[in-house]
Amino acid sequence: MASSQHLSIPSPGIANIQDSDAPPVSSEIEKSSSSEPEMNSGTDSKSPVENPSNIEFPLGTSSRRSISSIQSKASAGNSTKEVTFGDLLSKPVQYGSLGAESEVLSSSQKEVNEEDARLIYIDDPGKTNERFEFAGNSIRTSKYSIFTFLPRNLYEQFHRVAYIYFLVIAVLNQLPQLAVFGRGASILPLAIVLLVTAIKDAYEDYRRHRSDRVENNRSASVLVNGQFQQKRWKHIQVGEIIKIHANETIPCDMVLLSTSDPTGVAYVQTINLDGESNLKTRYAKQETLSKITGKEKFSGLIKCEKPNRNIYGFHANMEIDGKRLSLGPSNIILRGCELKNTAWTHGVAVYAGRETKAMLNSSGAPSKRSRLETRMNYEIITLSLFLVALCTVVSVCAGVWLRRHRNELDDIVFYRKQDYSGNEMGDYNYYSWGMEIFLTFLMAVIVFQIMIPISLYISMELVRVGQAYFMVHDTQMYDEASDSRFQCRALNINEDLGQIKYVFSDKTGTLTENKMEFQRASIWGVDYCGGKTASEDQKDGYSVQVDGNTLRPKRRVKVDPELLRLSRSRKDAREYNHVHDFFLALAACNTVVPLVVGTSDPHVKSVDYQGESPDEQALVYAAAAYGFMLIERTSGYIVIDVQGDRQRFNVLGLHEFDSDRKRMSVIVGCPDKTVKVFVKGADTSMFSVMDGSLNVGVIRATESHLHTYSSLGLRTLVVGMKELSTAEFEQWHSSFEAASTALIGRAALLQKVASNVENKLCILGASGIEDKLQQGVPEAIESLRTAGIKIWVLTGDKQETAISIGYSSKLLTGQMTQIIINSNSRESCRKSLVDAMAMCEKLVTVSGTNNNTGGTSGAGSALIALIIDGTSLVYILDSELEEMLFQLASRCSVVLCCRVAPLQKAGIVALVKKRTADMTLAIGDGANDVSMIQTADVGVGISGQEGRQAVMASDFAMGQFRFLVPLLLVHGHWNYQRMGYMILYNFYRNAVFVLILFWYVLFACFTLTTAITEWSSVLYSVIYTSVPTIVVGILDKDLSRRTLLKCPQLYGAGHRQECYNKKLFWLTMIDTLWQSSAAFFIPLGAYWGSTIDGSSLGDLWTLVAVILVNLHLAMDVIRWNWISHAAIWGSIIATFVCVIVIDALPILPGYWAIFHVAKTWLFWLCLLAIVVTALIPRFVIKVLYQYYTPCDIQIAREAEKFRSQGEFEAVEIEMNQILDPPRR
Repeated sequence: MASSQHLSIPSPGIANIQDSDAPPVSSEIEKSSSSEPEMNSGTDSKSPVENPSNIEFPLGTSSRRSISSIQSKASAGNSTKEVTFGDLLSKPVQYGSLGAESEVLSSSQKEVNEEDARLIYIDDPGKTNERFEFAGNSIRTSKYSIFTFLPRNLYEQFHRVAYIYFLVIAVLNQLPQLAVFGRGASILPLAIVLLVTAIKDAYEDYRRHRSDRVENNRSASVLVNGQFQQKRWKHIQVGEIIKIHANETIPCDMVLLSTSDPTGVAYVQTINLDGESNLKTRYAKQETLSKITGKEKFSGLIKCEKPNRNIYGFHANMEIDGKRLSLGPSNIILRGCELKNTAWTHGVAVYAGRETKAMLNSSGAPSKRSRLETRMNYEIITLSLFLVALCTVVSVCAGVWLRRHRNELDDIVFYRKQDYSGNEMGDYNYYSWGMEIFLTFLMAVIVFQIMIPISLYISMELVRVGQAYFMVHDTQMYDEASDSRFQCRALNINEDLGQIKYVFSDKTGTLTENKMEFQRASIWGVDYCGGKTASEDQKDGYSVQVDGNTLRPKRRVKVDPELLRLSRSRKDAREYNHVHDFFLALAACNTVVPLVVGTSDPHVKSVDYQGESPDEQALVYAAAAYGFMLIERTSGYIVIDVQGDRQRFNVLGLHEFDSDRKRMSVIVGCPDKTVKVFVKGADTSMFSVMDGSLNVGVIRATESHLHTYSSLGLRTLVVGMKELSTAEFEQWHSSFEAASTALIGRAALLQKVASNVENKLCILGASGIEDKLQQGVPEAIESLRTAGIKIWVLTGDKQETAISIGYSSKLLTGQMTQIIINSNSRESCRKSLVDAMAMCEKLVTVSGTNNNTGGTSGAGSALIALIIDGTSLVYILDSELEEMLFQLASRCSVVLCCRVAPLQKAGIVALVKKRTADMTLAIGDGANDVSMIQTADVGVGISGQEGRQAVMASDFAMGQFRFLVPLLLVHGHWNYQRMGYMILYNFYRNAVFVLILFWYVLFACFTLTTAITEWSSVLYSVIYTSVPTIVVGILDKDLSRRTLLKCPQLYGAGHRQECYNKKLFWLTMIDTLWQSSAAFFIPLGAYWGSTIDGSSLGDLWTLVAVILVNLHLAMDVIRWNWISHAAIWGSIIATFVCVIVIDALPILPGYWAIFHVAKTWLFWLCLLAIVVTALIPRFVIKVLYQYYTPCDIQIAREAEKFRSQGEFEAVEIEMNQILDPPRR
């Protein structure tokens, strides 16, 4: 297929589905709306202003009040999605339904009623806590206390079934009838493992205690008896009034009462709460600004909701001086925030300590188990069955032996059935034949207990910690722009990074920078796209003079010369008015805060626009570049410099973006005494509220421009306006006041008021904002696809925008055939899927024939890209069509889902997880990606422009999407290879020792006596052989970083489970059987008939077992370093030393045994013969296998030995043919 083909499959019977009025699932600003607070407030809108002097237009009404607060960008809708998803994990989550995310409201959205209300009496903590004693402000993040540490830590550790198994073994050994080992020695292995873990947990908890102590002992100014006094944070109570100074941290959740700004504005930085560095605006009610004077007691009552986790929602009422005022998220500042650009604020504590929103959100990332550890459990069960089989063999053979020698048992030394010590003969240390068999079985379990490696779990934890250290300190995953290192937040799934098959990625902020740049504008049907650097006279950008200083926007914006000319020239009044209204809407319809900061020139100041949405910031900077510069924002008005003329606009109301309306609006009183409403939003929501009878040509031209912008990958917004008559304003004003102060149904009423005023708008134009790709994204996607990883992009952007980004990121290529599904009913979705499946089968067959591959899916999948919108997913997810979608998507190499809601993202991940055993990874940067990240097997958060919600919910976090390549292809491969080998090696290491004991029992009348001392048995897996496997598990590398990055196909080893599978497990067990036989029978034959005692042979077997397993490990080490040498050879030396020390103690059995046996040449000859006999077969088979049937890893390893680049390339070509990677 030489050129790109588009197979658009619309709904049956619809000529052009893209022109239909079907409601979309998400808007053009879905990204911002989901992850950024300002775009998701459906709970509170702005209440009318309470400063009458701000109103400059003659509208006669006695009831009119001005805005008391402009709600900060509160993301109640988004919080609902996140909170309800987390709370509904035990319930069926409806991923596909449009209303799925609104079926269950978070507690912050419920109306405050008398039963659920939390009553706070202002400046009266005694009365506040009289009825219900609220939580104090002392916090505790530690898990243990001195008294609870031991029982709780042991309880948590014994959640591992293997620990219970070893505890039962230790208890059995305490019984006199079963005491094979010494009672202390039998407990030692479990005690060491428990102790190491307990020390680690204790140290971590000590650090938490220390941090809590520092936090609780910080001080704050609290109003006591009319004066502010210093008080420790831990002593602050709900109801107390607190004074916060600039740059101080907020000690608890407080409702603002007054600020140093006469309009009641305060600026806070929430970086400690959600990671966002931009300043947020918070407001005090006008009625409380002058109440705290110290001369008289402040009295009032706050009714608020119960504590909840929604950091973007707050619902309360305040009763003061007979008035009832509504409180929203803009009136509360949360614990952990910092006060900025404000001298001081007063606030009343409403939530303290563990009930603050910060503490309620302080839970860590969800616990996950690695796929390798889960599969390991099957092998442990197999080993358990093998252990039972060995014990059964021994006990049955013991029963047979007892039956055969039943007439000799009276006087046999070991049994000595008859006791002659008394006057009457009796049985001595002998139970019935059946009981002897049962006791023999239990004793065999005790002797062979280490068949299940107790040290494996602690070894895995230590190896993961070491692997995490090297990942965190990898300089190639360090982001200089954000000064952020890689974060490993979940240590128990490191090896899963080497088996990822599906990557689900967000677009905005993940593939792109989320640093918006204004590029194009469509104003009144005219497209202005010639963005260039400003001319010489404008090289410094637009500037204004204020108080002798020059103010310039901090960020430069490329301007269109023609549009710049029109914005300045008033000769053509009509065109100027259109441009004027458009840029005025951009400057006014937002919640951006202008901050004046100094520069190197004392007479030049820079205006930094702080906003939670990069889109809004870009639009405001663009307006400033064209001469509409936002200078000041207060709670009641904004000041905009319009081409040198400073104008004040009274902000009469602000309706924030919500997920239903998908737009925001502001009602302003203009200097010419008119009242206008400016609206901006997604095209699908804006065109439906435009006055269709006016300017039809402009609307059609704007739609055409929007399509062009989207095709170029630009993010689009439509801008409209309407002038309100006196009657319309009065109607809106009265409805707005009633809705803002309603106790029941406030959110729905405010949304209705917004919808009523946002209609019959006059279109002003549209904007196109570029969100540039992050550095290295195309190359990263290419590498991941070459590695056999399927990439699905899930975005809230328009289809055209997503497709354009797909091409620029090399996710889509000109060789791909695109299957596009846009449907608006279940039946049309069904037909579209059936048609797409038929087309896909046809393309796969043709592609397979052309490439002589027999129509394999691997050949066909690289040619097909599936593009589907969120509306179609509404009808597909949670229905019988899911299976059809999965079958279709599995045949495609790329899946692009457009305009999807956050829960739909999670639903798509769940769709794959439920139907395949392949590992999934989800990566995103915003709050709307949290559900997806938590649903996937591995979640990766991008620490970008949208806060840290995604990071806090993730297993791993990093600064750039391109870091995914070294994370998966390098560290993921290494971690999987190391951990897979380490698990198999631990099984082998312990099985060798157990089988040596088993062979001995067969030659000792099945009596469970052991030649190996009990201390050597105990120390074998804990000390003798544990260090080398940990060191190799952390440091060994089968291939270099350069090779793994150069040949991404090598990542397929994890997909094929080459490092850990059932075949390898059974081959390892067969090898173990041979090595144990050689280790036991060679000394047995050599010393047969000699006078050497059992202890001497036991020392020989102990030493040979340690030498064997360490040489076995040494044969497999690929990258030697001094630490590996020290661990392996040091372990052998340490074993010799320990055996000598144990035999040198006269209180222990086997005194001086090693000295007797080691002085003969036969001892050293046996050691050599055993090593050669045991390891030669393995060495020969390994050489033959690698020579005749090498795997890709071995080919690449050999290639690394060649210094000639030509020889390396030749090997690489051969490897490509073996792997048959996806064709591009």
